Amino acid sequence: MHYIPLPFKILIKLRRNDFPMTALLAPGCTCFALRRLTRTVTRLYDLHMARVGLKTTQFSLLKRVAAGPMPMAQLATQLSTDRTTLTRNLKPLLDAGWVTLTPGSDARQRIVTLTNDGKAKINGANQAWRAAQSELERTLGPELVKTLHGDTASAMQLLTPLLEEKSHAHND
Repeated sequence: MHYIPLPFKILIKLRRNDFPMTALLAPGCTCFALRRLTRTVTRLYDLHMARVGLKTTQFSLLKRVAAGPMPMAQLATQLSTDRTTLTRNLKPLLDAGWVTLTPGSDARQRIVTLTNDGKAKINGANQAWRAAQSELERTLGPELVKTLHGDTASAMQLLTPLLEEKSHAHND
């Protein structure tokens, strides 16, 4: 058996909370483990966001668009998603009148822009997001949350160039 190396404080916290120690075994499939974690975290946030009529994915998308109008391709890249998924995720936001799509500099380009109703929706949802974030931080502890953020950023920094390289090789 191989154990995942975790800082001592985290191990103590896990033991104190009667966390199943089998969860510390080396993972068989990293993708499955990460998807399981993200689904669990998303459910927590969705419970809070439901109070304001949003899903976590919708709130995240609105917040990204709030940074300023941008082409769909750029938005998809920033969200690490493909354009088909982005189009599907934008549909309820478009239907609700929270974002608009306008033609870009060429016929193929569409610019995503937040509407005033979208700004109001974000303002109303910020408190629900803060409540979800606070509950997650209370449950996991600030040290584990900081570690998750750092490890996620490091993994993205390493994986993004790999995927770009593989995508270019696939297109050639």
